[in-house]
Amino acid sequence: MSFLESLVSVANDYLWNYFLLFLLCGAGIYFTFRLRFVQVRRFGQSCKEVFGKIRFSGKKAGDDGMSSFQSLATAVAAQVGTGNLAGAATAIVMGGPGAIFWMWLSAFFGMATIFAEASLAQAHRTQKDGAVIGGPVYYIKAAFKGRFGRVLAVLFSVFIILALGFMGNMVQANSISSAFATAFGANKLVVGIVIAVLAGFVFIGGIRRIASLTEKIVPFMAVVYILGCAVALAFHAGSIGDAFRQIFVGAFSPTAVLGGACGIGVQKAMRYGVARGLFSNEAGMGSTPHAHALAQVEHPCQQGVVAMMGVFIDTFVVLTLTALVILTSGQYGSRADGIELTQAAFTATFGSFGNSFIAICLLFFAFSTIVGWFFFGQQNIVYLFGKKAVLPYALLVVGFIVLGSLLKLELVWSLADLFNGLMVIPNLLGLLALSGSASRLYRDYARSPLLAKAKKGRQ
Repeated sequence: MSFLESLVSVANDYLWNYFLLFLLCGAGIYFTFRLRFVQVRRFGQSCKEVFGKIRFSGKKAGDDGMSSFQSLATAVAAQVGTGNLAGAATAIVMGGPGAIFWMWLSAFFGMATIFAEASLAQAHRTQKDGAVIGGPVYYIKAAFKGRFGRVLAVLFSVFIILALGFMGNMVQANSISSAFATAFGANKLVVGIVIAVLAGFVFIGGIRRIASLTEKIVPFMAVVYILGCAVALAFHAGSIGDAFRQIFVGAFSPTAVLGGACGIGVQKAMRYGVARGLFSNEAGMGSTPHAHALAQVEHPCQQGVVAMMGVFIDTFVVLTLTALVILTSGQYGSRADGIELTQAAFTATFGSFGNSFIAICLLFFAFSTIVGWFFFGQQNIVYLFGKKAVLPYALLVVGFIVLGSLLKLELVWSLADLFNGLMVIPNLLGLLALSGSASRLYRDYARSPLLAKAKKGRQ
């Protein structure tokens, strides 16, 4: 096991400290300029499209797709999960408070990337076995004709199935079991089995049950957690300014915050900020386009505008609140890590209730992510093997959920980082190759009556 950990660690260092650090940020910056700062220019419209169309019981999803809000809810279910609770804590411990700044920066540029992802997924979606289906494999094949495109699409499918369906869901199960063990003394294996059974029930219901669950659970869990964070920050209001100081100063001079012996440099803050930011908001990773491709909209860019709000809510709202609670609680610098540090921060304010609050929130956050990631993996299972392989895939995911609840945190996170990094490469290659197409789609949308109608609706 130690050899595996060392091997994964070396691979992650190479991927995240050098290659992906520049590829992800570079792609985000490129799309920001290519799409003329779409995340700023269309932010108001994004708010209206999302918050004006929240439905707890919309039209039932089916073979013809799902509503725009159901698509976003499914995407956000995957985005807002362990990365916002355990991931934020791990980033702060490993990269210092400055890692949060690099999370923000990567998320800002990532909003342009995810606009391109969602729009292209819409433009290149297709039908298979009578059902609408879409995702990066289809725009990757459109970007690269012939054998190279097919090979790249297959590699992406394999990586996302491993990254999210298996390794990623192990992370979610691991965080839930750890949180319940800390808060209630629960047996990790029992927690893992219960989560696996509940997840299996949702899996067998297909897209209709998945969409129905996410449109109800996502708004509820977000509101509950945001209120809890707001109350915690009210108790430590005097420390909020210093928390922001630690974030901004730590982004460029970690030793000024943590002291000369801290061992954290700017590159380390960037590495963990970008890595945990990707794991949290998934911009550029190629996961959420599977949900956005199924949205029933009149123009591909309509869903691109909606998709941006998923990154904003995930990083600038939920993740930031988690980080501020940790930094203002006085628990940063303790030996706790991962979800235990987040629980310790809330316990410092709410007493023993803090442990329970985070455990319950994490149950909703991580469980919804398990459902979303299963769905993303399923789309690629269908692409590779057809519908006949969905049931074996579901059974394997259920098994990995149980296994993940028992494994140690460091190895699970490292494996998730590795496969997340690998799936980014073919996805971004496809996106960059189709950047001209994304730009043309956006220009067409900007001239269409749909945008004028949206502007009129805001007046």
